Amino acid sequence: MRKPIIAGNWKLNKTPHEAILLVDELKRQLVDVTGVDVVLCPPFVDLTDVSDALVDHEIALGAQNLFWEDAGAFTGEISAPMLKSFDCNYVIIGHSERRQIFNETNHLINLKVKNAVKNNLFVILCVGETIEQREEKIHKKIVDEQVTLCLRDLSKEDAGKNIIIAYEPVWAIGTGKTATPEQANEMHIGIRKSLENIFGKDIAEGIRILYGGSVNEKNSAEIFAKSDIDGGLIGGASLKSDNFTSIVKSAI
Repeated sequence: MRKPIIAGNWKLNKTPHEAILLVDELKRQLVDVTGVDVVLCPPFVDLTDVSDALVDHEIALGAQNLFWEDAGAFTGEISAPMLKSFDCNYVIIGHSERRQIFNETNHLINLKVKNAVKNNLFVILCVGETIEQREEKIHKKIVDEQVTLCLRDLSKEDAGKNIIIAYEPVWAIGTGKTATPEQANEMHIGIRKSLENIFGKDIAEGIRILYGGSVNEKNSAEIFAKSDIDGGLIGGASLKSDNFTSIVKSAI
């Protein structure tokens, strides 16, 4: 049985002061919640304060990105060892906003994935199609290609231990639109088949696959009830404690 996981991607939101206030609210509201992994992924500038606020708490800390080298002349970048120094255990890689706005390719994402795994970070690898690709009925091919290329050269052991997949249809991110639970689950089943083709059935069955794309407190329970949906990568709804807490509880 795969344990559900809910990760909050704060994107470019919350100053350090605002971040502490939100974390304090979540700690109170989630104090007795068990049976689900909860991860908060604030902006880099908030990592110190959020890390301090989460000491001795079950909520885990994640980052929104990292570079594919541990150190060097890479102005403006953040390395895996730097993230680890904040007690950061998760990292989002390959989000559609990174792919579209910053032109990150599957090859570049693969470099980041391998570096994160080398540094023993849990990777939340994002995959998903655009509305044009879905309308052209090539969305399954596109997502299979993303999974295959972004996880290239990973061992079965590393994949089973460190990889989480987040299926986020680009057309549903921040748009208010969301895939139906049936559409989402169909894609999750396809992603699990892609993982099986790479790593074998035993490994594929253990890898958690999250859904992201305008998930909120009203639709989360119906989405998470599907067989191959193991939780969510939550954007806007993770910025309000009441909404995020409701989503976390709906995953149990």
